[in-house]
Amino acid sequence: MHRGIYEAASGMLVQETHLDVITNNLANVDTPGYKRRISATSDFSALLDRIEKVSEDTETKITTVMPADMPFKGREVIGSVALAAIFSEDVMDTFPGVIKDTESQLDMAIDGQGFFALTDENGETFYTREGNFVLDNNGNIVNPNGLMLQGEGGALNIGNNVRSVEVNRKGQVIVSRAEQGNIGNEIIGKVAVFNFENPTYLRHHGKNLLTPTEQSGEAENVENPRIWSGALEMSNVEVVTEMVRMIEAQRIYEGASKALMTHDEQTTKLITSFSRG
Repeated sequence: MHRGIYEAASGMLVQETHLDVITNNLANVDTPGYKRRISATSDFSALLDRIEKVSEDTETKITTVMPADMPFKGREVIGSVALAAIFSEDVMDTFPGVIKDTESQLDMAIDGQGFFALTDENGETFYTREGNFVLDNNGNIVNPNGLMLQGEGGALNIGNNVRSVEVNRKGQVIVSRAEQGNIGNEIIGKVAVFNFENPTYLRHHGKNLLTPTEQSGEAENVENPRIWSGALEMSNVEVVTEMVRMIEAQRIYEGASKALMTHDEQTTKLITSFSRG
């Protein structure tokens, strides 16, 4: 009886998390470069069936075994809670968004896979597909939050006496300067683009910034990136798809809620019947 209550409650908790993920996707439908998150679930027994074993090299490894094969020291397995659901993980959908022309000199969009690298004032590196960059007071190319865009040799600084800035398809930043009546072009650096072995496992840090995880792997430099200048990649969130997912999550939540109330009523009746006996 109580097993049914636990399973219904776990279903409600999972759908609440699904709704949080979907709501966040919808909130970022107009955020340039945003990649939607997709949530996944697994059954509760999948966690209980995992046991840790220490190998000869003292590294802890997790092995999955069947409940009947686990060392319960004389205890008898009478069942499982396989129907109980838990939130497993949420991963990033790396499908590219639509490229939109902006005609702004410092707006950039990556053609294909890869991410821009940004550093904050503490030297911490983040990654993003959001390419709406501006210049700060020191001539650095920064994102709207002031994080510096990284080139292959470090932060990109265009210096003084700049007439115009252009980024070509290879990611080279070309500056036109006006000095002593002469106008000349100078390549001050190249935009660094990085990719990961499993980019779907990158974590959202906030403000459309991504950080690597153990599952995503370390950042690897893309040797020949392709950059669209004067354009932005829009969010890959599809409103209709997210609304359908939201309706599904709400209906599953309502079904689990009704199941929980039914089990609760049956438990009350059972207790009342036994108490009279």
